[in-house]
Amino acid sequence: MCGIVGAVAQRNIVPALLEGLQRLEYRGYDSCGLAVIRDHGLERARSTQRVAELAQQVQLEQLSGRLGISHTRWATHGAPATHNAHPHFSGNPPRIAVVHNGIIENYEQLREELSAEGYVFESQTDTEAVAHLVDSLYQGDLFEALQQACRRLVGAYALAVMSSDEPDRLAGARYGSPLVIGVGQNENFLASDALAIAGTTDQIIYLEDGDLVDLSTDTVLIVDRDGNDIDRIVHTVQAHMAAADLGPYRHYMQKEIFEQPRAVSDTLQDIDEIVPELFGAGAAEVFEEIDQVLILACGTSFYAGLTAKYWIESLAKIPTAVEIASEYRYRDSVPNPRTLVVTISQSGETADTLAALKHAKSLGMPHTLTICNVATSAMVRECELSFITRAGVEIGVASTKAFTTQLAALFLLAMALAKSKARLSSDRERELLRKLRHLPKAIAAVLALEPQVMDWADRFARKENALFLGRGMHYPVALEGALKLKEISYIHAEGYPAGELKHGPLALVTEAMPVVTIAPKDELLEKLKSNIQEVHARGGELYVFADADTNIRPENNIHVIRMPEHYGMLSPILHTITLQLLSYHTAVARGTDVDKPRNLAKSVTVE
Repeated sequence: MCGIVGAVAQRNIVPALLEGLQRLEYRGYDSCGLAVIRDHGLERARSTQRVAELAQQVQLEQLSGRLGISHTRWATHGAPATHNAHPHFSGNPPRIAVVHNGIIENYEQLREELSAEGYVFESQTDTEAVAHLVDSLYQGDLFEALQQACRRLVGAYALAVMSSDEPDRLAGARYGSPLVIGVGQNENFLASDALAIAGTTDQIIYLEDGDLVDLSTDTVLIVDRDGNDIDRIVHTVQAHMAAADLGPYRHYMQKEIFEQPRAVSDTLQDIDEIVPELFGAGAAEVFEEIDQVLILACGTSFYAGLTAKYWIESLAKIPTAVEIASEYRYRDSVPNPRTLVVTISQSGETADTLAALKHAKSLGMPHTLTICNVATSAMVRECELSFITRAGVEIGVASTKAFTTQLAALFLLAMALAKSKARLSSDRERELLRKLRHLPKAIAAVLALEPQVMDWADRFARKENALFLGRGMHYPVALEGALKLKEISYIHAEGYPAGELKHGPLALVTEAMPVVTIAPKDELLEKLKSNIQEVHARGGELYVFADADTNIRPENNIHVIRMPEHYGMLSPILHTITLQLLSYHTAVARGTDVDKPRNLAKSVTVE
């Protein structure tokens, strides 16, 4: 979501700030801004356009400076408008500048108090209250003022703060939202993501909740919330925008769809045997101790978890619950200390999932494992065990290769749990490993269906509603397909178990409501065919992705694309690809902003 880049240096840092914002664009945002200290005064530029437009504005105004902060904002409090864009100033004349990720829950109380003191609010944001609060506490020591301010804040925040009275000092704080320090030569940085400063330094310090930091060009001071000096490890991080060039592709989403054979292959690289240690040292002991699994995730990752439930219960015979992270932490649940708590997150910084993980641990469930695409993320550091997928950087907001690599990792987990419980025979292990090794080629064969899917997309683009049907372990795939179509084409779509059709959704079926059906050659096929006929008999138009030997044939209002092969338990991964292609080409036909859909962000770091 929102992105922060700040720097204090012995050179003009504006180019580095703008480059950092450009690296964070993939997260999604609706405004951006930058502030510097020049001639001991604060100057800023803000825009509701893209970072490229902000860069033009900065060049026009000739902004430069050795100390600066910048931000991309995804609106929470207040509409996407210039006066709500960060950085926010305080003081008359302005002397405090703040950028902020997260949500300050007690901002209304702070606004009332500060308004009573004479502060005038120019925005509807919670962040402006932080700027005025720091200014009200400022007595010549920026770091001391920020420490005092943080004691008053309730909620989540990553903050970067500077004062025109101290032009060689950058202060920051983290609680509930990610913030890192970049250590350079005669310069230091603050950022919400190591990726933002990867082109400038690879020396990264990950701050923990409650940390505050005081930076100059050659010093780094970190204290905890009680003001005690603390040391944090400096990591060498090779974070880079892998192959940001679009090449022959129109959008990053299309490029990332076609990168899936490579991403899955990399994720499964060098796995010749299923052993618990794939998930970290000590995994064998943990797997021995647990007797149930709890999966916590949001959005697309939640659908990956729903798919994993079928796999884990089928292979390992371990009861598995899947919870939406944002709901789990706010309800009464029954903890079991013998539970393996599994979190799934592309970024490893998803606020709801992190909070749910900490809640589960607080209930007395210490065994935790994360499936994540970022090895240095908060989720990985918080969990006992981990498996790092190798999807690479995913720029399109709608997840594609991150999802399929999560599924591959979760299938490995199901196998590892089954083996640890002596429920996976050697023959079965060899068979499933063979299918996993062949999976990248199977995905490539599905991608060859793109021209046929494009024909369907032209018809879909004229619709405003759609139903997606699946049965068994393909039901979560239907949910994911509906989500993709909603996210990027803005067509209202719902996913349903096909057996539930006659329990309500059938009332919606008309010729104007396309029904997408996932039809693998499995034990539920005949029942699914009956569901197809229920739709057909009522004049509905069906779009069926069918395995080659299902004997589902095209006829009036039944369109069929045949899959290259049936892939058994791994079939959900292949059927996912077709639905990604359908959503992508439908969105292209409708002319939407595919990579940056409205109102959405890539990494959701607020509740």
